[in-house]
Amino acid sequence: MELLRPIRSRRPRLKSVWACSVMTLSVTFLTIFMIASMLHSFTNRHCDTKGCDMSSMYPTYAPLKNFDTEHTPFASKYKLYLYREKYLDTKLEPKGVPVLFIPGNAGSYKQVRPIAARAAELFYDMLKKDNSILEKGARNLDFFTVDFNEDITAFHGQTLLDQAEYLNDAVAYILSLYHDARKSTTDADLPDPSSVIILGHSMGGIVARTMLTRPNYQANTVNTIITLSAPHARAPVSFDKQIVETYQHINDYWRKAYLAKWANNNPLWHVTLISIAGGGLDTVVPSDYASISSLVPETHGFTVFTSSIPNVWLGADHLAILWCAQLRDVVARAMLDVVDVRRAGQTKPRAERMRYFRKRFLTGLESSAERSLSSNEPTTLLTLEENSHSVVTLGQRLVLKQLGEKNKQHSYLIPVPPSQSAGSTKFTLLTDRDLRNPDDKIEVLFCSVYPLQPGQAAQMLTMKMSGDSTGSTRLACKNAADDVIALPASKKDSKHSFDKKAPFSFLSYDLEELSEHQFVAVVDKAEGRSQGWLIAEFADKRQSSSVSNVGLIGLLMGGVEMQINPEGPFVQSLTVPNIHSSLLAYTLDVDVKACKSGEPLFQPLLRQYLEDPHESKFFVNVRHADINLHGSAPFMPPSLQGGGQKGLSLQFWVDPTCAAPVEITLKFDFIGSLGRLVMRYRTIFAAFPLFVVALVIRKQFNHFNAGGHFMSFSEGLDLVISKSLPRILALYALTAAILAFWTAAESKTIPSPLASGATTPSNTPPNYTKNDLLIGMQDPFFWFLAPLFALLSVGTCILVNYGVVIVLNVLTLAYMFVSNSIARFTGDNGTNYTPAFTSNSPKRRVLTTLVLLIFVATLIPFQFAYMVACIVQLATTFRALRFARESRSSTHWDFYHYTHSIFILMLWILPINLPVLVVWIHNLAVHWLTPFSSHHNVLSIMPFILLVETLTTGKMVPRIETGFRRITSALLIMLATFAAVYGVTYAYLLHQAVNIFAAWLVAVHFSTLNWSKQHIMELLNDDDDSSRSKKRP
Repeated sequence: MELLRPIRSRRPRLKSVWACSVMTLSVTFLTIFMIASMLHSFTNRHCDTKGCDMSSMYPTYAPLKNFDTEHTPFASKYKLYLYREKYLDTKLEPKGVPVLFIPGNAGSYKQVRPIAARAAELFYDMLKKDNSILEKGARNLDFFTVDFNEDITAFHGQTLLDQAEYLNDAVAYILSLYHDARKSTTDADLPDPSSVIILGHSMGGIVARTMLTRPNYQANTVNTIITLSAPHARAPVSFDKQIVETYQHINDYWRKAYLAKWANNNPLWHVTLISIAGGGLDTVVPSDYASISSLVPETHGFTVFTSSIPNVWLGADHLAILWCAQLRDVVARAMLDVVDVRRAGQTKPRAERMRYFRKRFLTGLESSAERSLSSNEPTTLLTLEENSHSVVTLGQRLVLKQLGEKNKQHSYLIPVPPSQSAGSTKFTLLTDRDLRNPDDKIEVLFCSVYPLQPGQAAQMLTMKMSGDSTGSTRLACKNAADDVIALPASKKDSKHSFDKKAPFSFLSYDLEELSEHQFVAVVDKAEGRSQGWLIAEFADKRQSSSVSNVGLIGLLMGGVEMQINPEGPFVQSLTVPNIHSSLLAYTLDVDVKACKSGEPLFQPLLRQYLEDPHESKFFVNVRHADINLHGSAPFMPPSLQGGGQKGLSLQFWVDPTCAAPVEITLKFDFIGSLGRLVMRYRTIFAAFPLFVVALVIRKQFNHFNAGGHFMSFSEGLDLVISKSLPRILALYALTAAILAFWTAAESKTIPSPLASGATTPSNTPPNYTKNDLLIGMQDPFFWFLAPLFALLSVGTCILVNYGVVIVLNVLTLAYMFVSNSIARFTGDNGTNYTPAFTSNSPKRRVLTTLVLLIFVATLIPFQFAYMVACIVQLATTFRALRFARESRSSTHWDFYHYTHSIFILMLWILPINLPVLVVWIHNLAVHWLTPFSSHHNVLSIMPFILLVETLTTGKMVPRIETGFRRITSALLIMLATFAAVYGVTYAYLLHQAVNIFAAWLVAVHFSTLNWSKQHIMELLNDDDDSSRSKKRP
């Protein structure tokens, strides 16, 4: 039968898809303004200064070809290499201590070279200076590195599990290499290695922890893990079900292990985990996620920021954290510190490893920092003659503005206050000299006058202070070099904490730690005037520390002001408990008055710090500072050991010789705080807009089922904004407040009124998922973020909708232009009309659908089929628009509006499916053809395929005039609610939620078909012939 051209009926007055209300325009412009402001703040405000030095190396990589399919099933996909530093590592055989480097998401095995090269340089330098270190168990580090073909682990849980399984096999193989190697050398008497050290970058750190949970892990083959910018606390994105479940499994495993009452029940008892975060410069992974406080107790690990690490004192981005010269030096030294080949584990015992790691990575200013003075033995016998020393009056401050003023060696004795002052007195000392260098011109000793034990004097270094008489006093002294804390130099020309300047030396002791000593001896060994200064004092803690209990509202409105008394201690601190959120930024101004006594010894030095995680930032020569922190953050689980944030602390070192007050003002920075939302909430736009889309489609279906006209998506948006937006924002605000108060109540030591029967909540394990809902915050103050992001999501939907409209209209105009050009060229006057929609035979359609589903079940992931469905739906929407413009029929415009809305709905789910698709394509590129063990669920894609295939025939969804129409409304309300409440944490479930709605639409479409057996057989027996293709309106 010849196809007929459509009858051009007069189109009823329909609202244009371009039309929008004033309120819609207002929301759109507000969204653009807010997002632009956030991005501008993120890129221009509170940005840490980059200061990493480039590192150099001469790398070689020896492939371990014998690690083949006999050892691991992944040998054809992954490769194992042994790193060797050219000119230093002259032999390929591994004879040191094995270290396994694990690259991160899409990382390269060659990223091991900066740290591996530095470790080799340091070891051979130490060996040249002292050959006896070999007898103490020191050895070089053998760095093994893995080529994962730049696998994308952040988006795919199965890839992460495959890597962990491969690495467990690799560890077993690596350890086997040392059995024969050591037997053939002078190390034959040493035990065979039974453990490796792991260094993991980014997702490599997560793979390292996953290794210990896999069935093929051999117990105690890993005892030390150091990670760089690894998102331990939660997955960077939640688009893949398996990555979320894998995170939950490994985190639960680690928590359960460390919560065990007895060490015998803890398989991780000997494992130490150090997590190093780069801070604000890391824009790939939020550094909040690097925290391990919810996984590991302080006895077994900690989180530290690079800005805290002594002699690093800077932030590092996601890649620079590997090659930053300042940081790689500390990491390499830390690994060499814990090596001991005399033990099978190749490292020192766990407690000793932790002491070395704290010494290398922490500032030493922490309240839990250990001091070695009390455990050390006296090493110096200080002999004092008359006129060779001076005794400082009790309670007075010692100030040396210049060394060598006596033109000979001279000792200054500071009496230790009586024990009655214990608990309230603290000793502090600051100098620009290097107290760790025994050859420096100044030395600090802690001395006692009690008699020495027999023979003890012969074991000590004698330091004689020559005087004018034969009488002398002998003091048994301990050197304080081991407890020296390095601080960045704060001088007149200082700009950054990482400037190339010799650091200051700082000592700090509580009076209780000096109870066995009578004097602090400052020995000036300069025999002539020379540069250098020193300040030392015993100060009252109550005068040196203060707490501001101003509330958060007071902080935002007025800030905090503080004045440092020039007559008070030169080290003072201010704690503000209510400053703990990572979402708020502040500015600090320091007003330094002119120095009354000439040139100051040093400029004001500021340290901002948090105790958990260990984040410190130093500001030298400070006049202005941007204060931001990684404290309480959205979606973060609570601490393993309980307790909340203690708040931000500010520590100041001020020159007391200036005798001038220093005024400090801390104020809230609103513009700077906007940028803090970007990293913490960037994935929220994958979930919240779906809430809006679901409500708009609900409006469309309600209107369609009631009156038969399917309004445009733009018109539906206008209705939602004008009639429902205030209620939506109020609902978001109320829900956020309720969840915040609820989760906050769970953190209290008193029973929550919402928890039935909970009488002893302090004894119950923390709820590690309590921050998974909505905006992920338990602070009621941030209730406004939920309606804010809801409003921005509405504006985002408006922008995306009109973006799609523009694309479709451009394609339609281009098609019409080309068609008209061809018609003019061929002389076609329009009699040969081709319909927009043609229908193949049902048999062909069923076979095509079955073949695609079979491919999904066996070879391709359903995400690939979903992308194809989106492309087909885009084409269907384009054809529907073209046909509606040509026919000018309201029925055809209704169908276009319907297909357009379905495409918008599918478009919001596409980003959730793309990451897994990218992983699959990457596997094909590296010739890894093994199908995924996951993502082949046919039911996850069948409704989409059936719906899209049905729409290609041009068939409009039937109206539902019965009570079943409430099902459509209920499904869309549930979809909207789930997207809002659970969408960020469990984004992968959004696909399934939309899939259920698609299945309902398929059922509605098929409800009008004749399902009799005879009719079905007629359809399936109908031959597919182009001459029998039928036009669909």
